[in-house]
Amino acid sequence: MASEKVETVIAGNYLEMDREGEETNSNNSVRNKLSNFFWHGGSVYDAWFSCSSNQVAQVLLTLPYSFSQLGMLSGILFQLFYGLMGSWTAYLISVLYVEYRTRKEREKVDFRNHVIQWFEVLDGLLGKHWRNIGLFFNCTFLLFGSVIQLIACASNIYYINDNLDKRTWTYIFGACCATTVFIPSFHNYRIWSFVGLLMTTYTAWYLTIASLLNGQVEGVKHSGPTTMVLYFTGATNILYTFGGHAVTVEIMHAMWKPQKFKTIYLIATIYVLTLTLPSASAVYWAFGDALLTHSNALALLPKTKFRDSAVILMLIHQFITFGFACTPLYFVWEKFIRVHETKSLFKRAMARLPVVIPIWFLAIIFPFFGPINSSVGSLLVSFTVYIIPALAHMLTFASPSARENAVEQPPSFLGRWVGLYCTNIFVVVWVFIVGFGFGGWASMVNFVHQINTFGLFTKCYQCPPHKA
Repeated sequence: MASEKVETVIAGNYLEMDREGEETNSNNSVRNKLSNFFWHGGSVYDAWFSCSSNQVAQVLLTLPYSFSQLGMLSGILFQLFYGLMGSWTAYLISVLYVEYRTRKEREKVDFRNHVIQWFEVLDGLLGKHWRNIGLFFNCTFLLFGSVIQLIACASNIYYINDNLDKRTWTYIFGACCATTVFIPSFHNYRIWSFVGLLMTTYTAWYLTIASLLNGQVEGVKHSGPTTMVLYFTGATNILYTFGGHAVTVEIMHAMWKPQKFKTIYLIATIYVLTLTLPSASAVYWAFGDALLTHSNALALLPKTKFRDSAVILMLIHQFITFGFACTPLYFVWEKFIRVHETKSLFKRAMARLPVVIPIWFLAIIFPFFGPINSSVGSLLVSFTVYIIPALAHMLTFASPSARENAVEQPPSFLGRWVGLYCTNIFVVVWVFIVGFGFGGWASMVNFVHQINTFGLFTKCYQCPPHKA
């Protein structure tokens, strides 16, 4: 009886949202139809485009660098392993979101003018201490995720126009990315997500085909792995690659029917693997150990119109991904200064601008494209999107009554609750020891090495000496 009531609550509220969308679409003006088509998304397809587009981003250019640290076999295996693990924890987050939303809707809470975020899910299910932990890790990760996109913009544009150093390009793109304050929510990324995925698809296949056509460079060596530091640094970059679901809750909330999200991230991951595995393997095959000193794969490919196209498309995509990473931070800031539910888009946009300033500043201090990914992966992603969701899920359903009344029951092929808990314990132990422990040690050793070699505020990270 309880489960029937739960289903009624979920279906009822989502159907109201559907009807609301239908009323909006009932206006037959061409302008409104175009606006809804390009601007107002909430379908399963929109969620898939958002997940796929957001997951791959600039790491597509650093995965060959990771392969040079790991070796070909380990690189492939880690991509498959962390892709599966990332899909699992995204599933856990979706289950906790639906559980939280259902409980609140039983209490007649209306979320149509409020975007639910991960820390609020933790607060509602486990209390304020979990809320604070989730808020710290999620915001810090998204902050540095935005920093990485800004660094990537400067790193890429330099290969088209080296008249300006990378630091100057960071200033310019920081101003450009600040315009994302005008995008209200993930509903409004419909066309951007679609276009962004086309851009990364082109870039991935350009890297693959160009590397194969270029062939192996003279004297190419494939020495990886050579040291423990490089091995675990490469592994944590892949951990970071498939840990892009820090915005899962916000993407789910933008859906008309969030309960359909369960398998979307897995399907998105499978598609992303069709991009990352061929491109990283081909570039590493062609250039080998040269990638150890070139964290951006585009640096090694000859300058052609196809490479320039890939650079431009990745620049646009990094602008989109910057918005993806920054939008949850905008929401947190809006709630903190109490403007989140205001209807004035301009007022919200102006209130969001202070969020961009520390991102801009950090990108100028730490312009280490590649090594910074591994540091963020080991210290922040490991907890934000792997350990905390697994622990939160186990604690939420620790009591027999919670498991019995759960909105989403575990899949039978996994062994129900016993299998689910075993899987979660494995995720927590593995990521804590390998991702945070070994990965944290290795990535910080490498990060400090970059600081000692290039210095903070370096004008042009990994630029040829005569162009620095």
